[in-house]
Amino acid sequence: MGSLGLRALIGVQTSRQLSLHSTATMGVAMSLRDGSINLSNTWSRQLSETTNGNIELILGPESSIGVGWQKKEQKNAASGEIKIGTGSFGAMGHYTHRFSSKSHGRIAGRVGSGSLELEVGGGRKVSNFTTVRMLYTIGIQGIFWKFELHRGGQKLIVPILLSNHLNPVFASGAFVIPASLYFALKKFVFKPYYLRREKQKFLENLEKTQGQVREARAAAEKAQQLLQNVANRKRNKHLEMGGLVVTKAVYGNRKALTTRNRSEEKVDEVASQIIDVTLPLNFLIDESGLLKLHDGVKKSGIMGFCDPCPGEEKQLYVEYTYGGNKYEAIVDDYEELLIPQERHRI
Repeated sequence: MGSLGLRALIGVQTSRQLSLHSTATMGVAMSLRDGSINLSNTWSRQLSETTNGNIELILGPESSIGVGWQKKEQKNAASGEIKIGTGSFGAMGHYTHRFSSKSHGRIAGRVGSGSLELEVGGGRKVSNFTTVRMLYTIGIQGIFWKFELHRGGQKLIVPILLSNHLNPVFASGAFVIPASLYFALKKFVFKPYYLRREKQKFLENLEKTQGQVREARAAAEKAQQLLQNVANRKRNKHLEMGGLVVTKAVYGNRKALTTRNRSEEKVDEVASQIIDVTLPLNFLIDESGLLKLHDGVKKSGIMGFCDPCPGEEKQLYVEYTYGGNKYEAIVDDYEELLIPQERHRI
């Protein structure tokens, strides 16, 4: 890869896969202003399924060596880096927590020979490709607000300097006032509006797909009638042996499954978004007494199942008994289900 930009630099970079979990990158960059050359070498390794580490060595007018670490999970992400150079040193780290699929909070810190900074803030996804973020920054350079707009691979940052001096009262107010304003707007404006919009979209989709769902449910009921005799025979056999027996299984809208036991209100609405699949799962238990639904296969295509809520995210919830003990499991639409497992035990 080569690059030429506004910083009067020309560079070349190449990467090589050293092993299944290791990568090396080497680059050279030359300044068109003074002719100085920087050589960089980076070695990256996957430490676990969610963790990566890297070492970076830069040789040039400002040589340095850095060690970095990154960890990314479903709801949390963290990274850290320590860099030591010929004339400077520094360390930085950040932690991000996802409160939901659309909002997150972030805290970051930097310390070094020329910087001392703490950053706190949060952001929200406003569309499939756009995220907005507000950050409060306090450090030796002063107190800032930062407004960020991320769209695709583009990023726009607007920093606002509030004060050059670290006054405790002013610093506290600069943090508390916007945070309080955000939570008030979120609770009384944004969240009610978002819930109304989601409800409206759901009702429109429900009306549009009502006929399709009715036909799919009828087909699923007929399929379950065909499976009934064999499923009941397997169930009775496993009950006598103390083997695997599915006592309850429902498939459908993720939100409906989450709230089905929390409130007695809108029972019909919840029921319309899920389907009972206890019988098909008992039928699918094999001769060895195991039940396996393969990864990557949409569960609405299984015999005796149907899609009760087209366009919505779906899950499968299962309660079962094995060896006289009770178990429960919940998996996403395309996720593998393998039971019995000890980790499902209640």
